[in-house]
Amino acid sequence: MLTNAPRGTKDVLPDQIHKWHYIEEKFDSLCERYGFREVRTPVFEHTELFKRGVGDTTDIVQKEMYTFNDLGNRSITLRPEGTSPVVRAFTEHKEFANPQPTKYYYNIQCCRYEKPQAGRLREFHQFGVESFGSSNMMADAEIISMAYDFINELGIKDVELQINSVGCPHCRQKHRDALKAFLKPKYDKLCKTCQDRFDTNPMRILDCKSPEDQKLIQGAPMMLDYLCDECADAFEQLKANLDAMKIEYVVNPKIVRGLDYYTKTAFEFVTTTIGAQGTVCGGGRYDGLVEQIGGPATPGVGWGMGKERILLTMEACGCEFPEPKATDVFIAFMGDEAKAVALGLVADLRRKGLSVAMDVVGRNIKNQFKLANRVNAKKTVVIGENEIKENKFTIKDMATSEQTEVAMEELAEVLMK
Repeated sequence: MLTNAPRGTKDVLPDQIHKWHYIEEKFDSLCERYGFREVRTPVFEHTELFKRGVGDTTDIVQKEMYTFNDLGNRSITLRPEGTSPVVRAFTEHKEFANPQPTKYYYNIQCCRYEKPQAGRLREFHQFGVESFGSSNMMADAEIISMAYDFINELGIKDVELQINSVGCPHCRQKHRDALKAFLKPKYDKLCKTCQDRFDTNPMRILDCKSPEDQKLIQGAPMMLDYLCDECADAFEQLKANLDAMKIEYVVNPKIVRGLDYYTKTAFEFVTTTIGAQGTVCGGGRYDGLVEQIGGPATPGVGWGMGKERILLTMEACGCEFPEPKATDVFIAFMGDEAKAVALGLVADLRRKGLSVAMDVVGRNIKNQFKLANRVNAKKTVVIGENEIKENKFTIKDMATSEQTEVAMEELAEVLMK
């Protein structure tokens, strides 16, 4: 064996790809119903985009990005998340000049260098939505409703929507000061990661997964107690909107999100069916990000959802997937003359829109029938010298074993029906 796939990556083989197609088609349909349009951005960007957008103090920028210098000695980073590239595209192409809101969705690959585990890979796939141009909490409720509908339509159970407000830069500074004052006497007992966050991003300490640190932060000041009037009013509006849409939620004051650009709304959809990695969707509002990347002040809100995590959750919940699409017709043949007729028929049927299979290895007729079963063919046609001579071909229904004789000139028309 020359090599294996790099650690933290995963091949998706044909016997599993139908599951991916299923959730992708569901997602496309959902976004169409909500009036979101697809956007596609490059798989790599200038490193500065993520430093300015995601934040220098985040784990992503400090520890997890795949960054390299290209042949022109430019610092390039493989996309670690979807929002910053979409904001860059929105700004670069002056989409802000159009009537707002601008509503995008995307289906992308991302790369982060972190410890691989169930539902978390170094190369992962993500759905995402972004809505620009509205500071009204109706926009936040709309995208939360999208995630809510998507999760329910996939059949995932036991998922809880948790919401919080992370405030704005003005009120967040007051909370930051109070939080640091609370944590300072406990600093030496915090884990190394939380010690590193103490000066750069102390709010992230509230999200630490260490049981020891969770004990230390009991009674810590929470952002909800420090919200300014505007942020507090926005949070109440969000809750009222969710109530009107009959979407249940719980307020979790420890949700802080891992990226610097979030303001006000922060939310997660959490399940207990896949263990510790229970967040299947996370997002929130980022009213300063467009301006930070170089555009005019433009509010925004969005979410991201990992496909691997969704599929893992669906399997754990026992959700049903549709069966892989069956092959419409298998053409079996015997002899060189029959092969020529079979090749012509296969080409004709494929051009008419049917999925058609035939043996290209040189199997005998018995093994060709085994192959027909393996590709789950609905119908099988056998072409041999006698069939060509008598101009009678038998169509066999592989599910019922019912057989129908037709002439060659009628064969394509009957199979199309």
